Amino acid sequence: MNTKTDVPSLEPISSLSWEEARNIRYILMDIDDTLTTEGKLPSESYTSLWKLHRAGLAVIPVTGRPAGWCDLIAREWPVNGVVGENGAFVFWEDDDRHLITLTHPNAIPNSDPRLVALRDRALLQVPAARLSRDQFSRLYDMAIDFAEEEPVLSLSTAQAIKEIFERGGAHAKISSIHVNAWMGEYDKVSMAIHYLTERFGYDDLHDADSVMFVGDSPNDEPMFAHFPMACGVANVLKYRKLLTHLPHFVTSRKSGAGFSECTHVLLKRRTS
Repeated sequence: MNTKTDVPSLEPISSLSWEEARNIRYILMDIDDTLTTEGKLPSESYTSLWKLHRAGLAVIPVTGRPAGWCDLIAREWPVNGVVGENGAFVFWEDDDRHLITLTHPNAIPNSDPRLVALRDRALLQVPAARLSRDQFSRLYDMAIDFAEEEPVLSLSTAQAIKEIFERGGAHAKISSIHVNAWMGEYDKVSMAIHYLTERFGYDDLHDADSVMFVGDSPNDEPMFAHFPMACGVANVLKYRKLLTHLPHFVTSRKSGAGFSECTHVLLKRRTS
């Protein structure tokens, strides 16, 4: 397993070398507060996705968002697949534009009684917490909203919700807007590696530095920990105390503007 533990964290993205940039073949990214800004997908982020796609890179969002969103993303965005619900599945279109699904072998439906009971416990013990509005289109996880809609709750409250799920035997991660919880042994990085290997012939022992992942929050930490070329948009800094593993690079700008900054540097270095 190739990780970045032997390299410094939080180098400015401007320090990316042309050798590193030319070695990158896969660009993976979170969506909320990485591609989006204040809940919207700005034109600069969507344009950046097209630029990466046209440059011949494999473009793959890796998100906590639900199956319903991922169906649309796989069909309508310039992407080579989308990993959803924090690693439960991947959707992509084949050459005939048929939607293909790869589900993680350890994924357990969110109707599992243990997870339902933990959801009810979290909502009871944290009265201001609420299910995310996109829960109806989820297959494998529960998403508790703490910051997507008002009232915005504190990170300490999100941490308390996370701990309720973990004490009950579930996995839980904090994103910039939700606490996502699920049963089953998987996460963003395990599914990303599985997909890259199955579809593109990726070799994790030798190719980890051919992947650039861009993210912003604690649920991206497995990706930050694993991929040497991981980059955080500037708003990742507000979670610094919650992260054991920081990304190698960081942008100077936040959210969608930060993703655009990262894309600009990467593509410029590849052509210089």
